[in-house]
Amino acid sequence: MTRRFMRLAAVCAGLCASLSTPEAQTLPKADWMMPDIMAAAQAEGSVTIYSSVNESEALPLWKLFEEATGIKVTFVRASDVQINSRIAIEGRAQQRSWDLSISTAVSQLPQELLATYDLPEVQKLIPQARARDGKWYGASANYNTPAYNTKLMAAANLPKSYAEFASRKDLKGKVAIDGSDGQWLAGMFEHFGEAEARRLMGDIVANVDPIVVDGHLALARSVGAGEYPLALNNYINLTYNVQMSGAPTDIFALEPVSVHMVQVGMSAKAPHPNAARLAANFALSAQAQMFSAKAGRIPVRGDVSPNPPDALTKIAGKTLVATSFGPEDDRKWKRIFNEFFRPR
Repeated sequence: MTRRFMRLAAVCAGLCASLSTPEAQTLPKADWMMPDIMAAAQAEGSVTIYSSVNESEALPLWKLFEEATGIKVTFVRASDVQINSRIAIEGRAQQRSWDLSISTAVSQLPQELLATYDLPEVQKLIPQARARDGKWYGASANYNTPAYNTKLMAAANLPKSYAEFASRKDLKGKVAIDGSDGQWLAGMFEHFGEAEARRLMGDIVANVDPIVVDGHLALARSVGAGEYPLALNNYINLTYNVQMSGAPTDIFALEPVSVHMVQVGMSAKAPHPNAARLAANFALSAQAQMFSAKAGRIPVRGDVSPNPPDALTKIAGKTLVATSFGPEDDRKWKRIFNEFFRPR
């Protein structure tokens, strides 16, 4: 356990040190500060965040918040499923234990446990990052496209549509997909309609027979390493992260491009409501999103460039289908996904 924390501390120190470089000096000023609630937030003294974002990225980010405000951040990291289960159990026990939840599954929480809120930084987000009911906002985006190994597949030989993908029997045994891509599948159903989407998925399974793997990052690395020449779908930021490490991999966008958010939700019974609002505003700010972009996230503000700067160029002009699952949707789409794609 001690060695684990030492390794984590070293990673965090490296990320923090990177902020002292000339490039990092371009981080914007802390214009996310909210003078009207600052004194009350500081009087509360702390804020508790449940999140699925890895510690090596999140801890240096929230250190910036602590240094700027003097408010202590208690950061609890777990998977989306673990976080939502913990919140549900604490909710039934009437515990006031958390302030913010940051994960891709905030919208799946029981809605009575989430506060409706608005913040100054919300107006600077892209439309897809704003929940209609005001119960969550996007802090970063997961755009979904196929990916390929540039040494094993020529760009000219890539499918030009999902319909062509479904007909390419020559790709059988060469394509993989993550086993948790229900959000992508939901976007396909919304775009094509249920009947056409089912026909398309059936043809993909029959002719291409994608191999189901566990983990989007593992999939991106496997394509980069040449274990699989193609990914039927993956998050573009992970493909670019592997590409920037030197691997021969890239995305290719097909119509449509599904997108879902890493969401920021606030507890309806937040023990530190003012600090929670301030921390949420920080998470949506240009300063926080520039920091996260350096860690490989795709920002959701027009005034913050992704990393690499042209990360969104290849999806320009494609139809964006934004998906966010409610409490029952995740189970529904897991079931439908498993109808077509089953682990071997």
